[in-house]
Amino acid sequence: MESNYLGLHFHPYLKTSLSYSHTLKPRKSFNFPTNLTTSNKLITTQNYHNLGLSSTPLHRKCSTPSSTLMASIKPISNYQADEFESDPTLINDDLKPTTQSQRTFSGWEMASLWIGLVVGVPSYYLAGSLVDLGMAWWQGIATVVAANLILLVPLVLTGEPGARYGISFPVLTRSSFGIRGAHVPTLLRALVGCGWYGIETWIGGEAIFLLLPNSIKQSSLSQILPWLGTSPLEFSCFIAFWLAQLAIVWKGMEGIRVLEKFSAPILIALTSCLLTWAYVTAGGFGHMLSLSSRLSASQFCSIFFPALTANISFWATLALNIPDFTRYAKSQKDQIIGQVGLPVFMGAFTFVGLAVTSSTKVIFGRVISNPIQLLGEIGGVTTIILAIFGISLATITTNIAANVVAPANALVNLSPSKFTFWKGALLTASLGIAFQPWRLLQSSESFVYTWLVGYSALMGPIGGIILTDYYLIKKMKLNVEHLYTLKKNGAYYYTGGYNLAALLALLVGIFPVIPGLLQKVGILGSIPEIFMTIYNNAWFFSFFSAGIVYWMIFSLLIGKDSKLSDPLLPAS
Repeated sequence: MESNYLGLHFHPYLKTSLSYSHTLKPRKSFNFPTNLTTSNKLITTQNYHNLGLSSTPLHRKCSTPSSTLMASIKPISNYQADEFESDPTLINDDLKPTTQSQRTFSGWEMASLWIGLVVGVPSYYLAGSLVDLGMAWWQGIATVVAANLILLVPLVLTGEPGARYGISFPVLTRSSFGIRGAHVPTLLRALVGCGWYGIETWIGGEAIFLLLPNSIKQSSLSQILPWLGTSPLEFSCFIAFWLAQLAIVWKGMEGIRVLEKFSAPILIALTSCLLTWAYVTAGGFGHMLSLSSRLSASQFCSIFFPALTANISFWATLALNIPDFTRYAKSQKDQIIGQVGLPVFMGAFTFVGLAVTSSTKVIFGRVISNPIQLLGEIGGVTTIILAIFGISLATITTNIAANVVAPANALVNLSPSKFTFWKGALLTASLGIAFQPWRLLQSSESFVYTWLVGYSALMGPIGGIILTDYYLIKKMKLNVEHLYTLKKNGAYYYTGGYNLAALLALLVGIFPVIPGLLQKVGILGSIPEIFMTIYNNAWFFSFFSAGIVYWMIFSLLIGKDSKLSDPLLPAS
């Protein structure tokens, strides 16, 4: 599939006549000579000067709430017009910068994206899992909100270059990790996305299982197979939902935008209905409000920090590849406004999850933390239909946007000539099965401490390096044409296409967390307390340590007066 997914057509210079609006603004429209309209050529500033034009097509203007942000792309001096023709192994329709016509995400549509992402079964569990571990109800919700307020900062900062330059996450990482080195962070992000894809698909499969008659659910097919970790019937439902999602992937980014936009009010309405039912049936939320902390001050601290890390990790993946979405934003203002609602949405939905879960103790005499099981207990044909529709919609809006786009783009970046978005999505879905998500969701302990905290050690250092490089070293200025070339004198070629400083900083951020992870999964027995402290704060430690180390190495080797486009470690 060439451009069936995103429906991209590169900048309008591929057309006969050019007419740019606010994102790309030459001062006049013109016709290009036929010999300049090759599909893999990024028009350079030098090309424009040769044509007698006074403006560059790589000059972008995006609005922020406080000021107008301008990005002037300065080419390396003294090179010929054709020197930086884009390499076909680095570019295709999915990787090219977005055009003005593709920038269709308004602030509301960015916010709708987050509503679709937030409303789902994993988010429903978050505050409840913290209460299970001993927190008071308000402490659990406050922890979730605090984590998302912290995460909002890297989300907006990482989304800025996507909106400014119209580039995706894999292309952005080329500027900090190198043209070839970018494969390391993008594939690590893809690996986590595959795991989440499996988790969300398992949840959708549970919704299908809920529809089945009791006679089938009580048959021998429902018996758990020890080697599989689940029953053949539940696994079959998982595979059925797995297959159903693949058909939706064909709709592409515009389909995702429309899906999220119209799903948001539906999901809000269904969530409100569930909350109202719990309040009326239980006679209020008195049981939830009576849930006090069972932890001493020292016990609370020992749980709070890893819980904070886990909740940051919940969206740490999106904090990395958010440029995949902000590149379609109409302006910087739209991408910022759309994202500031995240802490509010997360706080509100985790409150719903905790309130409804606590109400089940009063209504049914036992706690039912799984919303799918709860909807099955409520019963009734109408309830079942609404439940299946709501859970499926919530799962699909989250899964496709959060867990398909980034891995598929990473695979396209790995080999643009061999991978299309569809092939990348198919491999992502296949790896989601290999993660055996039914085991990850067996308990709050495994979900919070092993999965969420564990992968934060991978996401943290990548984010720290990218933000340090973009804001502190490159001062928010990128040479877009150099992001698509393998020329050795390209700004992002570094050493053989790898920025060794970034890769070293990545290892510095990851390695200290490994002992704690190995102890958590049972591979190691006892380890020094310092390693468990690092593990419990994995995202914070890895984010700041990698960013600081990268900045120090770069400053030491390059010096303060080096030109922006000079490579860190020049190729020999």
